[in-house]
Amino acid sequence: MDQKYEPLFTPWKIRDVEIKNRIVLCPMGGTSLFGWIEPTHFDEIAADFFIEKAKNNVGLIIPGIAPLRNLLGGGWIYKSKSTFKKLKVFMDEIHKYGAKLFIQLTAGFGRSFAMTDGMADMMRNKLLGAICKPLLNISRISAAPSALPNRWAEDVTCREITKKEIRELVYAFGETSRLCKEAGVDGVEIHAVHEGYLIDQFTLKYMNHRTDEYGGSFENRYRFPVEIVREIKKKCGEDYPVSLRYSVVSKTKGFCKGAVPGEEYEEVGRDMEESEKAAKYLQDAGYDMLNADNGTYDAWYWAHPPMYMPQNCNLEEVSHIRKFVDIPVVCAGRMEPDVAAEAIKAGKIDGMGVARQFLTDGEWVTKLMEDRIEDIRPCICCHNACLGMPHYKGKANAEGMTDAKNMSQCALNPQTMRGHKYDIKPAKKPKNIAVIGGGIGGMETARVAALRGHKVTIYEKTDHLGGVFVEAAAPSFKEKDKALIEWYKRQVSSLPIEIKFNTEIKNIKEIDTDEIVVATGAKARKLNIPGIENSMEAIEYLDGRETGDTVVVIGGGLTGCEIAYDLFNKGKNPIIVEAKNDLMAVKGLSFANSSYLRDFFDHKKVPVYLESTVTEITPDTVTIKAKDGKETKVSADSVVVSVGYIPAPLAKKSGKVHIVGDAESVGNLKTVIWKAYEVAEKL
Repeated sequence: MDQKYEPLFTPWKIRDVEIKNRIVLCPMGGTSLFGWIEPTHFDEIAADFFIEKAKNNVGLIIPGIAPLRNLLGGGWIYKSKSTFKKLKVFMDEIHKYGAKLFIQLTAGFGRSFAMTDGMADMMRNKLLGAICKPLLNISRISAAPSALPNRWAEDVTCREITKKEIRELVYAFGETSRLCKEAGVDGVEIHAVHEGYLIDQFTLKYMNHRTDEYGGSFENRYRFPVEIVREIKKKCGEDYPVSLRYSVVSKTKGFCKGAVPGEEYEEVGRDMEESEKAAKYLQDAGYDMLNADNGTYDAWYWAHPPMYMPQNCNLEEVSHIRKFVDIPVVCAGRMEPDVAAEAIKAGKIDGMGVARQFLTDGEWVTKLMEDRIEDIRPCICCHNACLGMPHYKGKANAEGMTDAKNMSQCALNPQTMRGHKYDIKPAKKPKNIAVIGGGIGGMETARVAALRGHKVTIYEKTDHLGGVFVEAAAPSFKEKDKALIEWYKRQVSSLPIEIKFNTEIKNIKEIDTDEIVVATGAKARKLNIPGIENSMEAIEYLDGRETGDTVVVIGGGLTGCEIAYDLFNKGKNPIIVEAKNDLMAVKGLSFANSSYLRDFFDHKKVPVYLESTVTEITPDTVTIKAKDGKETKVSADSVVVSVGYIPAPLAKKSGKVHIVGDAESVGNLKTVIWKAYEVAEKL
């Protein structure tokens, strides 16, 4: 192992519990051992996931949040005795591999509960809400410290939680923690004074307007988390470790308004001055560790950083708050091992918090220890499968129930959190497989097929692998995308896969083989407007074509917005024109990602024309027509067209011809990789 990583592999303690190394698997929604949306049960898929991580040298494991009450039905976790019996058997297995595990418990979501449109209707319509209440009580689930607007359905008001409900939750924290201790769980983590969830909402002035003992003064606002830890210590003893998920600074300007990195703003939530006081106050109340980052649901990209956020984005604030406490502090948020190791060595933090990298590659710690860094499949922070939850104007949480139930899967790794459903099994009869196209879809198909024992040949019309993803990975903030391409190249080169470069197949009849997989991608959608010849396609820009200073980007989907973001970072002046009523108004795109770009454009005052189309392009102007018919002519040095793609399969699907990736249906990396995997698995 490279010496620079050695500080990550030194032991440390939380109370009297010794952790063998400084790597903490942080909690992710959907990885709860008690189930996620469905009623309490011991989740075997999550258990298998964590046992594999324990085998692969993780120091401390913290499964995803376990709501004290089931989202469906409202039953209390602590009343499910059979679940804790199974938990004890699981803990014995975890300890065999030297790992420690804390269970994360949550009081709930408050106004941050990600309502779908249907759920919002239950709040708007009292009769509908009453009918659904026995199964799904949205009023209870979304109850907040005060009457507040829901983060996802802004016109819906979440009711104020009662003192009786607070007392019930405090009791439940104690009882559930006691049962966890009896089951051999090494500690518990309270979720949280973090991310603008229910308990955090009590601590924040802009959300807590109560006039009783839970509102007003600093002590009153922090009373709820203090009562929780005291109840746990009363039930479990002073020595039982209790961690707190903690947001150092809220990074929030107001309801639905986050602050992007480098922005000067007035903090409405917890600022650093209050955080210095709060961290010490919570330590003195009984908390034994701070598992820390920044943000709220109004500034969600701090807690769930997309690729646009800087690496190690929370380290500055977390290392600062470490000065004010005597308990261990863990930092999460796009943490890189070398930076974390250096910070640990310097005493700035005590542990490195990592979450979604474990979804992409569950063996990454072992590979780091074995100097096989190039074999680590990188997380690209896309959130496409692990944290879908799209949100845009006119749409609350647009995530489907299937995706919501199966959070913490991975766009890049179809096997993650799916039990043994997608284990790679040897082919019953090895075949000759031709893969036409060496993009991500083609490489994934070839990789899985080769692992199953098939003889695979990739036919690639260019002199390199990667397909259109090479251009997609071109911007400077796509360093992990570039690493993913290199990972795929390495995987393909390590397997018995033949690659025929500069070989364009124009007719599948040219190939004599058992099975053919078409992975020829998509082609850009064309616009038929006067002067279109004065523009360039998105892929031309991403391929390096130069632009002038003022650039109109036609299309405010993800690609168009990323191009505008890249242009701004290069010192250009982008202008976005989008036909819909919001930017990135699509399903499948995480709100953590889209909200960053929207807030960035708002902060930087990037002109955005919504519900508008371009009617004419000249060499130096663009005419923009609004929904009401009003036309605006803007000066422009360049125009980039990014209005989507349409599939371009070489052949139709038939008996031995299979189609994968954008050649079948234009989507994102999740749709490309999962489809390729599924096809290869059945060959």
